[in-house]
Amino acid sequence: MLQLGWSYISDITYGGVNHSLPGNGGRECVEFLPPWQRLTETICYVAFAFLIFLRTLPKCRIPDKLPCYRVGTDFGKRFLLILLCLVFGIEVGFKVVTRQVIYLLNPCHVLSMVQIYLLIAPPSKLVVSIFRIQIYIIFGALLAVVFPVVNTRTLPCEVEVYWIQHILILVVVPFFLIFCKGPYLMEDLLDFNWATLTFSLYTFYMFLVLQPIGILSEVNLNSMICPAISDPFSGPYYRIMACWYIPALIFLVGKSVCVAGTVMLKMLDDKKMTRMDDKKKE
Repeated sequence: MLQLGWSYISDITYGGVNHSLPGNGGRECVEFLPPWQRLTETICYVAFAFLIFLRTLPKCRIPDKLPCYRVGTDFGKRFLLILLCLVFGIEVGFKVVTRQVIYLLNPCHVLSMVQIYLLIAPPSKLVVSIFRIQIYIIFGALLAVVFPVVNTRTLPCEVEVYWIQHILILVVVPFFLIFCKGPYLMEDLLDFNWATLTFSLYTFYMFLVLQPIGILSEVNLNSMICPAISDPFSGPYYRIMACWYIPALIFLVGKSVCVAGTVMLKMLDDKKMTRMDDKKKE
C-alpha cells in the first residue's frame, strides 16, 4: 500500500518529464558531471556561502518604525494579487496535467509564491526582510527572459503564460510594491548586506535542495544537474562559471531595481510637491 502510494505521488510529481528533450533530465543528464566534481563544487561553494551567511546576517537590520502605505494602493494590491494568483494557478494546473509538479520548485515559481505572500501579509519586519531578499532573486526571472527554455512547454498557451508570469515577477510586482511603500522598504543604495545574504540563501537552495532532488528524480531543476540548451557556458565547467556570474547578477540586477525604484519614488514625490505648491498658489 505504501509503495503504491509513493508510486502515485512520484508519477504526479515527475512522471511526465520527457527525458528525451535536451537539458530536461534523465540518466545522461545526471551523468553529465562526474560525482567527484559535483561533490567538490558543492562542498567548496556551500562552505564559502555559509561563512558569508554567518558574517552578513547580523548586519541586516530593519528600522523599528515602518512607514504607512501610500494612499490609494489597496485596489491595486487586490487586483495584482488576483492576477498573480490566476497566472500562477494556471501554471500549477499545467504542471499537474503534464505530471511535472516537481518544476514548481524552480526559483521563479517559488518567487511567485513569495510575491503572493508579500501582497497578502500585514506589515511586519518579516515582510520587510522577504521583500528585500526577493528583489535580489528576480535576476533569475531576467535570465529566464534572456535565455528562455520553452522546449518543454507543449500545451496551448503554456508558452504565453511563461512570459506573462516572468514579466509579472520581474517588473510589475516589484515596482508596484516599491510604489506602495509601507513595509516594502528598500535598503540604502550603498548597503550590500542584503544582496550578500541573498547570495548565500540562493546558494543553499540550489546546492542543498534542488541538486539532491534533481539527482534522485533525474529532473534537471534550474539546470543544477546539467546545462540548459540555452546556456551560453554549456560544458563541464558550466556550474563553475555560474558561481562567478550569478553573484554578479544578484548584485547588479538587485541594485538596478533599487536605483530605478528610488528614482521612481523621487519623481512621484516631486510631482506631488509640485501639485501641492500649485494649490497653495491658487
